Amino acid sequence: MENRLKVYRAMEDITQGELADRVGVSRQTINSIETGRYDPSLELAFKLADEFDCQIEDLFEYEKDGEG
Repeated sequence: MENRLKVYRAMEDITQGELADRVGVSRQTINSIETGRYDPSLELAFKLADEFDCQIEDLFEYEKDGEG
Protein backbone atom coordinates (compact mmCIF):
# COMPACT_ATOMS: atom_id res chain seq x y z
CA MET A 1 0.00 0.00 0.00
CA GLU A 2 1.36 3.38 -0.99
CA ASN A 3 1.02 6.24 1.46
CA ARG A 4 1.51 10.00 1.65
CA LEU A 5 1.97 10.13 5.42
CA LYS A 6 5.42 11.72 5.23
CA VAL A 7 4.09 14.43 2.88
CA TYR A 8 1.18 15.28 5.17
CA ARG A 9 3.48 15.25 8.21
CA ALA A 10 5.88 17.64 6.46
CA MET A 11 3.00 19.98 5.53
CA GLU A 12 2.08 20.16 9.23
CA ASP A 13 5.77 20.47 10.21
CA ILE A 14 5.59 17.76 12.87
CA THR A 15 8.05 14.99 13.70
CA GLN A 16 7.36 11.29 13.61
CA GLY A 17 7.43 11.33 17.41
CA GLU A 18 4.89 14.14 17.65
CA LEU A 19 2.53 12.37 15.28
CA ALA A 20 3.00 9.10 17.12
CA ASP A 21 2.08 10.76 20.43
CA ARG A 22 -1.03 12.32 18.89
CA VAL A 23 -2.38 9.01 17.57
CA GLY A 24 -1.15 6.76 20.38
CA VAL A 25 1.54 4.67 18.72
CA SER A 26 5.34 4.53 18.79
CA ARG A 27 7.61 6.63 16.58
CA GLN A 28 8.86 3.36 15.10
CA THR A 29 5.32 2.54 13.95
CA ILE A 30 5.05 5.86 12.11
CA ASN A 31 8.47 5.26 10.55
CA SER A 32 7.45 1.75 9.44
CA ILE A 33 4.25 3.05 7.85
CA GLU A 34 6.10 5.83 6.02
CA THR A 35 8.70 3.42 4.64
CA GLY A 36 6.10 0.86 3.57
CA ARG A 37 7.20 -1.87 5.97
CA TYR A 38 3.91 -1.81 7.88
CA ASP A 39 0.29 -1.27 6.88
CA PRO A 40 -1.72 0.36 9.66
CA SER A 41 -4.87 -1.11 11.12
CA LEU A 42 -8.12 0.42 9.96
CA GLU A 43 -8.47 2.12 13.36
CA LEU A 44 -5.01 3.68 13.07
CA ALA A 45 -5.66 4.76 9.48
CA PHE A 46 -8.81 6.58 10.68
CA LYS A 47 -6.85 8.24 13.50
CA LEU A 48 -4.19 9.43 11.07
CA ALA A 49 -6.79 10.78 8.65
CA ASP A 50 -8.54 12.56 11.53
CA GLU A 51 -5.25 14.06 12.65
CA PHE A 52 -4.67 15.56 9.20
CA ASP A 53 -8.35 16.38 8.64
CA CYS A 54 -8.47 14.36 5.43
CA GLN A 55 -9.94 11.15 4.05
CA ILE A 56 -8.14 7.82 4.46
CA GLU A 57 -7.91 7.67 0.66
CA ASP A 58 -5.91 10.92 0.73
CA LEU A 59 -3.25 9.23 2.89
CA PHE A 60 -3.30 5.65 1.64
CA GLU A 61 -3.64 4.15 -1.81
CA TYR A 62 -4.32 0.47 -2.20
CA GLU A 63 -2.57 -1.29 -5.04
CA LYS A 64 -3.92 -4.57 -6.36
CA ASP A 65 -1.36 -7.33 -6.80
CA GLY A 66 0.56 -6.80 -10.00
CA GLU A 67 -0.48 -3.18 -10.39
CA GLY A 68 1.19 0.10 -9.58
